[in-house]
Amino acid sequence: MQLEKLVAFHKTIGDVTRVRIISILANGPKHGQALAGILKLTAPTISHHLSKLKEINLVKDRREKNTVYYFLNEDVLKHYSSALPKMVSTKGDSNKMDNQKLILEHKKILENFFTPDGRLKTIPAQRKKKMIVLHHIGSLLEKGRKYPEKELNEFIQSFHDDYATIRRELIIGSIMYRENSIYELNPREMWADIG
Repeated sequence: MQLEKLVAFHKTIGDVTRVRIISILANGPKHGQALAGILKLTAPTISHHLSKLKEINLVKDRREKNTVYYFLNEDVLKHYSSALPKMVSTKGDSNKMDNQKLILEHKKILENFFTPDGRLKTIPAQRKKKMIVLHHIGSLLEKGRKYPEKELNEFIQSFHDDYATIRRELIIGSIMYRENSIYELNPREMWADIG
């Protein structure tokens, strides 16, 4: 498998609306207007997302008279979804030791950036350290809970006064997603890698 195709697949499905379209099409073919109605989006928006999914061959279309039906190409979904775990599968005791070293390294970084009472001293400039801090903050949020922006800001302010920067970084790092000023934690598997 070409690495570029794998990256294109993950980039394309790295969008909440597209993941929702995939989920709907997993239950059977739908036409564009039906998708727009279910997702409460405009037809042009649905068309844009479908064209992106068609570019990676994840969605195919079939015309029946005047209506175009879209259906999920499950083989492509299974192929690319399993490719990354196969590439990074861990085997053997040396990897267990490496993981333990990583955990200790992350713990030390958190101790360096947080005060004993849990306040963030400063937002790390280095990406790896910043992601460790963001993963820590994200792990303290409730799974499945929808946070209004004001409530999320108050939560972040319990760590650091610059809530806007941290909130933005949580979105950029795919730890959370935002829709209509409501924030929700993404599944841990979607979080950006620490690196």
